[in-house]
Amino acid sequence: MFARNSTKEVCFENELKTADYQIVLAGNPNVGKSTVFNALTGMKQHTGNWTGKTVESASGIAKIKDKAFSVVDLPGTYSMLSFSAEEKVAASYLANNEMECVVIVVDANIIERNLSFALQVLSIKKNAILCINLCDEAKKNGISIDTDELSLNLGIPVVCTCATKSKGLNELKNTIYDICTQKKKCYRVSRLYEDIDILDDKKHKTNVEKLSEQSERICSKCVTYNKEDINDRSLKIDKILTAKATGIPIMLLMFALLFWITAVGANYPSEWLSMFFGFLKEKLYLLFDFLNAPSFLTGLIIDGVYTTLTWVVSVMLPPMAIFFPLFSLMEASGYLPRIAFNLDKFFARCGTHGKQSLTMAMGIGCNACGVTGCRIIKSNHERLIAIITNNFMPCNGRFPMLIALIIMLFAGSSLTLVSSFEVAAILLLIIVLCVLITFFVSKILSSTIIKSESSEGFSLELPPYRKPQILKTIARSFLDRTLFVLFRAVIVAAPAGALIWLLANVNINDISLLKYCTDFLDPFGHIIGLDGVIIMAFILGFPANETVIPIMIMSYMASGTLVEYSSYQELFNLFTANGWTITTVICTMIVCIMHSPCSTTVLTIKKETKSLKWTLFSTFMPVVMGIVCCAIVSVIASIF
Repeated sequence: MFARNSTKEVCFENELKTADYQIVLAGNPNVGKSTVFNALTGMKQHTGNWTGKTVESASGIAKIKDKAFSVVDLPGTYSMLSFSAEEKVAASYLANNEMECVVIVVDANIIERNLSFALQVLSIKKNAILCINLCDEAKKNGISIDTDELSLNLGIPVVCTCATKSKGLNELKNTIYDICTQKKKCYRVSRLYEDIDILDDKKHKTNVEKLSEQSERICSKCVTYNKEDINDRSLKIDKILTAKATGIPIMLLMFALLFWITAVGANYPSEWLSMFFGFLKEKLYLLFDFLNAPSFLTGLIIDGVYTTLTWVVSVMLPPMAIFFPLFSLMEASGYLPRIAFNLDKFFARCGTHGKQSLTMAMGIGCNACGVTGCRIIKSNHERLIAIITNNFMPCNGRFPMLIALIIMLFAGSSLTLVSSFEVAAILLLIIVLCVLITFFVSKILSSTIIKSESSEGFSLELPPYRKPQILKTIARSFLDRTLFVLFRAVIVAAPAGALIWLLANVNINDISLLKYCTDFLDPFGHIIGLDGVIIMAFILGFPANETVIPIMIMSYMASGTLVEYSSYQELFNLFTANGWTITTVICTMIVCIMHSPCSTTVLTIKKETKSLKWTLFSTFMPVVMGIVCCAIVSVIASIF
């Protein structure tokens, strides 16, 4: 994504304006439209938001023969009837903009259902191409499509593709070229669209029903099913994964396995990165000594900025590099929509939207990503609730802290193979608790300050289970999610490191500013089962949650620089020597779950809500809840 008004963006926009022709990609969700878009445009792409909307837009440049084509990828939509923000954008763009060609992408496996939307588009646009994607998968499922007969019935060219394997894309490009240059012409079949105006709101439902009937009639002539039950395997699996008795337990086991793999797998690369950065740190000290740099500058740059940055990278990168690809593989396999299906009834009882389950799951990886994902919810009120409550899901940056605190409950035992299962199980219980907190807060908000009529339901397609392209999925997830989130964390960690070092090393009467702050907060900390060091660590950890425990260590040791712990036993010994008890560990866990979002997430909330009021509410509401819960735990502990 390019920065606004940057030179690259201006050049890209000029290139779009001067393109010879404009084409648009339209289609239902989960049909491979984005893959077709990527294949056409390559690296010549731009991603942003539609003007005045939070719906993401994608445009690009396709070079076909001697011409340049401006390509717009519309949001996936099921109908031209405007339900969600995405469908409003797609319908409005198709109805109000001129284009030389619309490429309608459909899934060969469910062509009858997709064809209904294609007919809606053809009712207002003449020049179009039907791109039947996932043809190889359809062939395996015993589906045969007579493309010539289908083309005659629709009056437009029909091209079969398998975009993930680049099959049929050259034919698609040539067809786009021929339609735009008028070497081929589309012939509207009048009997299909007689007396139909898809944009007439009063007759929209009737018109859609007519087009659905037309879709069924066309498919009966053009599509042959060579197997009796094509989706039989998916249905059998769904009977297990979406059943009342087994759906939720299997989902919990899947996430427990995901957390265990992340917790165990991240240890070794984190240690290697820490050793590597430590080696570089020693070389930097030698370099600064050689340059006769002032000690203040050496401390600020190396002990402050560099140490904080490398700590964030070594602690944050390995878990994200494991969690995000695994999460993406679950997404690519078709399992995530089943999670939304299983949790929909619970969110409905809370007066919110079933799609919030998907954004909540995204928040486990990164709260900023989860907040952005709330765009899929059509109702402004329900979307706002999903944004506000997303922070209750502990993000990837809080996992190392939670794992350390969990292990301390086992009296500082090291993370062995056996205890790693215990850690994963307790971490899963914490996630379940966070889900219950999300339900509770969502119910309160939907019944009070964000009261509105909840949706009657939502359109959720359960796509067939697919074998994900493992290498491509992992690579795309690492680039689009892991590195993207890490880059944002690094940006805010650098100035945070400088601030932390200054507070720890600027002294007044031989007492550091950090010590003054922790002493000031200490009385209040003891009231809620914490201490001033813990509270100050969470405050200074606002830019990046990964720095909270290192700040605690630095404060307790009065070292003046962030210190890594070599083992959980050492961490346990240090904290207990500074007055930590079981109550302290539990209250710190509560604050870890219920505290303000990180700076990146706060900025994302402001961008999505466009409201300072709701941004501040989202920031301080969980803090107040955390303080109240800690106070209750502290009082109970003091009694018993």
